[in-house]
Amino acid sequence: MYQWTRREDERLLTGKGRYVADIEVPDCLDAVFVRSRVGHGALRAVDCSAAREVPGVVGAWSAADLTDVPPCAHAAATLQDLPPVPHTVLAKLSSDEAVVGREWPALVKERVRYAGEAVAVVVGEDRYRAEDGAAEVTFQVDPLPAMVTPSAAAADSTLLFEGLSNIALQGETGKPIEDKVWQDAAAVVEGRYRQNLLMPTPMECRTILAVPEGDRLTVWSGHQMPHRLRRELAALLGWSQEQVRVVVPDTGGAFGSKSASFPEFVVVAFLAVKLQRPVRWIEDRLESMLVATRGRGQDQHARLAADADGRLLAYELHIDADVGAYPHLGVGLPMQTAWMATGAYGTPQVHATVRSILTNTMLTYPYRGAGRPEAVIALERCMDMMARRLGIDPADLRRRNFVPPESFPYTTPTGRTYDSGEYARALDLALETVEYDTWRAEQARRRADPTAKPLGIGLSCYVERSGGEPGGLHEFGSIEVSQDGAITARCGAASSGQSHETVFPALVAKTLGVDEQRVRLIEGDTDEQPQGLGSFASRTAQVAGAMLQHASQLVIEEARQRAANLWDLPLEQVEWSDGAVHAVHDGSAAMDIGELVKATGPLRVEDRFETGMAFPFGTHVAVAEVDPELGTVQLLKVVTVDDCGVVLNPDIVHAQAFGSALQGIGQALYEAIPYDDDGVPMLANGLLDYLLPTYTELPPIEVKDTCTPSPSSPLGAKGAGESGCIGLPAAVVNAVVDALQPADCDLLQMPLTPDVIWRAAQAPKLEGAR
Repeated sequence: MYQWTRREDERLLTGKGRYVADIEVPDCLDAVFVRSRVGHGALRAVDCSAAREVPGVVGAWSAADLTDVPPCAHAAATLQDLPPVPHTVLAKLSSDEAVVGREWPALVKERVRYAGEAVAVVVGEDRYRAEDGAAEVTFQVDPLPAMVTPSAAAADSTLLFEGLSNIALQGETGKPIEDKVWQDAAAVVEGRYRQNLLMPTPMECRTILAVPEGDRLTVWSGHQMPHRLRRELAALLGWSQEQVRVVVPDTGGAFGSKSASFPEFVVVAFLAVKLQRPVRWIEDRLESMLVATRGRGQDQHARLAADADGRLLAYELHIDADVGAYPHLGVGLPMQTAWMATGAYGTPQVHATVRSILTNTMLTYPYRGAGRPEAVIALERCMDMMARRLGIDPADLRRRNFVPPESFPYTTPTGRTYDSGEYARALDLALETVEYDTWRAEQARRRADPTAKPLGIGLSCYVERSGGEPGGLHEFGSIEVSQDGAITARCGAASSGQSHETVFPALVAKTLGVDEQRVRLIEGDTDEQPQGLGSFASRTAQVAGAMLQHASQLVIEEARQRAANLWDLPLEQVEWSDGAVHAVHDGSAAMDIGELVKATGPLRVEDRFETGMAFPFGTHVAVAEVDPELGTVQLLKVVTVDDCGVVLNPDIVHAQAFGSALQGIGQALYEAIPYDDDGVPMLANGLLDYLLPTYTELPPIEVKDTCTPSPSSPLGAKGAGESGCIGLPAAVVNAVVDALQPADCDLLQMPLTPDVIWRAAQAPKLEGAR
């Protein structure tokens, strides 16, 4: 019989998974949203009358018909919980300044601010009838100028909100750098980089099913933060949290895109209560491509200074971030880029400034890496430019500037305190694995042969932050032991594909010394686990895992105390091993935990456990062959070396690294959201227009790791799920730049499509022709 690697594999891979779309509820209605076809404009009258006459349509509403539906909840608490970082100024970071006057409506009232924004909702007895009804809704939008880039929106020629600047947030971290530093440096390089807007593109799009049950509402959703969704929906409905239950069933991926209370969620929950019938919304792929959250989206200007020996002196980064049409969670996200601007290097002076700018696009939101890929790409591209400027091998330049192991904990000029790191060890392993010297020799051979295709080697050394920010580095959970010895672990996380069902029971079993088949996990249900934070920021092993280990140790202490009382022994004479209590001096006094529960009553412990921030790191290397005539890139070899501290399950961490590496390649070479002049994404043909790397584009990827335990968590674990998205895009771009060696490196902006590469390769010829 086949042995499944993960507990969840048999269910998910044999079609037995239970997703929101699979849940059958009597009398369930389906919701379909009517969406604007322009990106910016004044909404005129919406007419739903014809839709209401369509057979099978239960109702159709515009904002004018649902005057009491509240606006979408914003991430005020998240903004307020950002940490007090030294040398940091955060103007306009309070929720009042950023959000008041710029609320995200559940349905458009007067002004459409992004293509696809919902102007009406139709509910039918099934999806087909609701779609028929939606086709009968008529409305008019008088177009206004659309601004789809931060630079256009920052000019404030057209305001998205009357009387309020399009710049929703301004911030800085580190100290401004004096002109003399730049003037006296032996070398200064600078570049302008565009971080392309991306779509997270999980296999399952967003989902919600709201089921009213008297004065309670049960909500099923593939969501990363069920307790947050419960809290925000309860507040929007004016209910207590106890009246709302959120359940997360099997979820087909998220990558950061499923952690908000979206306008569609608000409308569905509101209508379920209003109609006293279950209402479901299942986002389809084309709809998702139009209105699901975006990632990245920054325009950056970076400047790096070094002395003649290649010692870094100063680094400056300015960020204009596209945060979309409303200041939701994404408005503070670019500060993650600013805080992580220093990377792996001991640069004495670092200064980063941020402007979060509203544009006529769907909202930018955390996407796998969330602010850290943007920091790595800007710095690592500058490092390669500096290496070329000084004639130093890129690996040597990095090695001589690493923060040394003896300097940890290390506080950066931007206020981050790195917990632990051995950056040179990861670099050395990556160079050895990729056979760096061999590829450099091959590169030299090709450069001497005018008929050979150019070859480049790109490096990227990264540091990221995992676990979350102060105020959010805790998790809740419990462990319960039944009389038959079965153990139930509960926690406030919610899996969207991270293998919690396998990893967490194994961790509890290891701590208790029992067979892991005795342990089952319950999560993603706010009735089962009343408090929790969720799964985001690569926090589940580091934070939720530490909480479950802590709870397991509480079980051991409680069992020892009960046995001591039962046997009338001092506590120190009772030991725990292999799931049982033993008397130290009496071999006959021993009892399995299940027997102890039979003798002493129910055993359940619950607690809140907090860890510190952690800073995973690594080195990624890409070897690329470029065809200048066709503009194509073939990745000949990719090596990732990541250090996420203590690894709980090597197979799963390896899979996370591999998958995120493929997403990183997608950002570097393929993925971007193009807009027309009206602010409409040009994605009418779905995934034929938004290119994702497939098996055909999969290069040879070798995944390695080093282990530098984190002192911030008792497990020693750091986040492991985002590494490839963070470190690899810069390595791929640096490899292409290294192959082509263009005079103007800024021509090579992601994604490196054939058109972009061809133009960069032909630039000297075109310039000469003029």
